[in-house]
Amino acid sequence: MTDTPTHSAPAKAGDAFRTIGELADELGLPQHILRYWETRFPQLRPLQRAGKRRYYRPADVALVRRIDRLLNHEGYTIRGVQKLLDAKVPDETPAAPPSPAPVAAPSAAPAVQLASPAPSSSLQELRAIRDALAAALHADAS
Repeated sequence: MTDTPTHSAPAKAGDAFRTIGELADELGLPQHILRYWETRFPQLRPLQRAGKRRYYRPADVALVRRIDRLLNHEGYTIRGVQKLLDAKVPDETPAAPPSPAPVAAPSAAPAVQLASPAPSSSLQELRAIRDALAAALHADAS
């Protein structure tokens, strides 16, 4: 019995550019998701050659992996990831996988302040909203 060789492409070096098909296969995502992410995350700008063929640089690949991890594994929303990327929070990969935490509420998405303390202006806005809600509840109860 003879062994038939498999026709898989050899693994590329870490610093090699990847096509959208190669990156999609690596991550197990459809190509249209990567194209959609390009419209939502201005930081993600792969090189485009003739015929709009995309080539993802190593930095693009790292960014796509981070976006994938945040959206599909950590439960962030598109807007939440946009805020994280806009805040330029460095990518912190934990040494060990985090232990599962209890889910608080379906509408409770991870907030930006999990990665860093909330700026004082955001904290002031939240306090003003809290006070307005408390006043409205108090007026409604009267």
